[in-house]
Amino acid sequence: MIKKSIFGFVMLALAVASAATSYQVIFHNDVVVNGSTLKAGEYRVEVKDNTATIKQGKTVLEAQVKVENNADKFSTTSLRLNGQDLEEIRVGGTHTRVVFEKSSVATK
Repeated sequence: MIKKSIFGFVMLALAVASAATSYQVIFHNDVVVNGSTLKAGEYRVEVKDNTATIKQGKTVLEAQVKVENNADKFSTTSLRLNGQDLEEIRVGGTHTRVVFEKSSVATK
């Protein structure tokens, strides 16, 4: 009985660890991600492995990212832009930075 419980807990932990992490982000102005323009609005950003999927309605964009940990927690979610180009998302309440690579994976 204990072995089954432990096995179940381990499987649940692995499923949670491999699941995509998602964040709500609001773009107050149009932004460009690897050459594709995303209109101002609220988006869901899902990060799994080294790929971020940015979704709003039928708009879906995938981009290569690197997830980094900051020494201090970010107090609010903020964007780092170079002109209109999105370079990173700093996730409020966490140490997480999602850094966008220069080449995209795919646009749907």
